[in-house]
Amino acid sequence: MKPSVWKHQFENQDPILVTAITQLAEAVLALEPDHAYAPTTPQAVIVGGYVRDLMLGTRPKDADVEVYGVAPERLKELVETLFERVDVVGQSFGILKVLLEGGFELDVGIPRKETKVGTGHKGFLIESDPSMSFREAARRRDFTINAIALDPLSGVVHDPYDGISDLESDKLRVVDEATFQEDPLRVFRGFQLAARLDATIEPKTMQLLKQMVERGQLDELSKERVTAEWKKMLLKARKPSKGLELMLELGIVDKYYPELKALIATPQEPEWHPEGNVWIHTGMVIDQAAQLIRQPERALTHEDALIVMLGSLCHDLGKALTTKVEDGRIRSKGHEEAGEAPARSFLGKFIFGHDLTDKVVKITKDHLKTTKYWKLFTHGELDEKQYANSLRRLLRRLKGVPVEVFLTVTEADKRGRGFETATTDPYTEGEVFRAALIKFDLEHQACTPLLSGGELVKQLGLEPGPRIGELMKAIEQAWDEGQIQTKDDAWAWVNKM
Repeated sequence: MKPSVWKHQFENQDPILVTAITQLAEAVLALEPDHAYAPTTPQAVIVGGYVRDLMLGTRPKDADVEVYGVAPERLKELVETLFERVDVVGQSFGILKVLLEGGFELDVGIPRKETKVGTGHKGFLIESDPSMSFREAARRRDFTINAIALDPLSGVVHDPYDGISDLESDKLRVVDEATFQEDPLRVFRGFQLAARLDATIEPKTMQLLKQMVERGQLDELSKERVTAEWKKMLLKARKPSKGLELMLELGIVDKYYPELKALIATPQEPEWHPEGNVWIHTGMVIDQAAQLIRQPERALTHEDALIVMLGSLCHDLGKALTTKVEDGRIRSKGHEEAGEAPARSFLGKFIFGHDLTDKVVKITKDHLKTTKYWKLFTHGELDEKQYANSLRRLLRRLKGVPVEVFLTVTEADKRGRGFETATTDPYTEGEVFRAALIKFDLEHQACTPLLSGGELVKQLGLEPGPRIGELMKAIEQAWDEGQIQTKDDAWAWVNKM
């Protein structure tokens, strides 16, 4: 396309980021050339993912700008003059991170060479090079679709490795095989980008990724970096199962995630799971979850969405430990409880944090209850109050897990199956659950005892201590069993006791 078209497309992006990039580019262009430093005229271009996403028609929230012909110290002074919040990241002013309103970020750097001198992501010698061309600077990038540069002032595009052609054909191809292999994180970036963009990894690149896995290069990656790539795949991909399948094909699942690998050899009863084994089901569930977390009516936070995706991924890990054939039928009795150990083992390979891990485990241990209680209620085995009481007990076990997060996982579980209408049938059990929440004020009830310790001390004339705690537990148990329903019931029960 003509430069004017790209310029127009850029100007139609989020105005906060567009304004910041334009302001920086104009200030750089106005600088007097420093021929003692660089033989090039000062210029700022947008590079990397922002350009890729702009060409794909999405609206990115961060951008990388590469500045040519300006010394690092001079660039730092200019950026700090233009913007209020600037952090210096990396070696020798490698990156200047500009924090903008609305959560937007702008990373400003200079063309540089990266030489591998040790293991890990810190094992690079980074040197600025004022004489580098766009082609040379782009050579250190991972994939051709990330090696495109855009001049925000003129709209001129620099595409030295035919990245636009690969974008149009939905293809991932490495820029340079030698530099690509210097950072094993690019293996993770490959499958998460393929999942996010629904792209195909071209054969030579796929073979290169496999070789890196086979050599054990992924062993040197930190949990932090691996976690970041997993988050991108789970939260940004419309079909994250594609990333899982690529990990399996690359040998990553076999080598690093035995908890997931075990799902492949775990069959399911065709009556309930016509799609096949637990691996297939799990992929379908995370794809459904990826759609549900994007529904605005759910009002999920970023952390909520991550819990949903991880809960969907881990929900059936216990089936690998419990599945048996009984009377000609495939059963997985007790797989909810059995799922805790493999879920904790799997999540322990990342840095999601203990609190988030606990929430995912709680979902795993109770993910069948929405349907179970609804069936008992609709079949007349529980009356309305008993159904509500079952939900109250469930909410108490799920303490800390937002109800909508839990219900989103259970809905994804139901929809991620091989039935023809699985994705379109109404999720009735979820709607009945939500209605009971409101009618019986269950969220409040789940975290509020019928009688407080203070009330018991005052009314019964007892001293605070273990006896009060035992009495409160007995009241809670009587409530759970349906012997009492209200505060008055509780007092009558205590007096009788």
